[in-house]
Amino acid sequence: MKLTCFNFAELPVSPWRNGGGETREITSQPPGGEFDWRASIATIAQDGPFSAFNGIDRSITLLEGDGVHLYSAGQIDHGLQKIGEPFAFSGDVALDAKLLGGSSQDFNIMTRRGRQTAQVQRIVETIGLSLQHAGVLYVLGGEWQLPDGKRLAIRQGCWWLPGEGPLRLIAQGNDAVALWADILPADLA
Repeated sequence: MKLTCFNFAELPVSPWRNGGGETREITSQPPGGEFDWRASIATIAQDGPFSAFNGIDRSITLLEGDGVHLYSAGQIDHGLQKIGEPFAFSGDVALDAKLLGGSSQDFNIMTRRGRQTAQVQRIVETIGLSLQHAGVLYVLGGEWQLPDGKRLAIRQGCWWLPGEGPLRLIAQGNDAVALWADILPADLA
C-alpha cells in the first residue's frame, strides 16, 4: 500500500487572485491538467465571493476559526460554524462568503461530476476502509495509527489512490478525531 503523508505547515501555498485568502493543495488527481478530484485546505481571510466551478461537486468542512456564512440567493444559505461538520454543495453555484469572526480554515474536496464522487465524514474511532477507493485523511485531534505503524497527529494527514489505501486506521485514545474523504468513481456510487 502506498500512502502519501503530509503536514499542513509543509503544503505549498497559493494566494487567491482576489486577495481574500489562500489555498494549500494536498493533491490533485490526476496530476497536471484537469482534475477528477482535488483535496486542499483553504484559509478564508476576508469576506468575498467563492468562485463557481461548473461541473464540480464540493464539500467544505470547517477546521479552525469562527466559520463562514455561505450564501447564494434562492440556492444556498448555510452557516459553516461547527468544526468537523462537512457541507456538500454544487460548485456550479457562485457563492458569497461572509466571515463569522476572524479568518477561518477549511478542508475542501472537489470532484468532477460524472467521474468521481466523495463522502466526507468525521471519524472518532478505529475504522476499516475499502482498498477499492481513493481517500484523504486529515487529523483534527489526538493521534491515528496507520497500518505500517506510523502515527499521524493534529494538522497531519495522508492520501491514497484506489488499491493503495490503508485497510485499517486505528484511533489512539478518546481524543482522536479526523476527517475522512472517501473518493470513488461515480459509477460505483
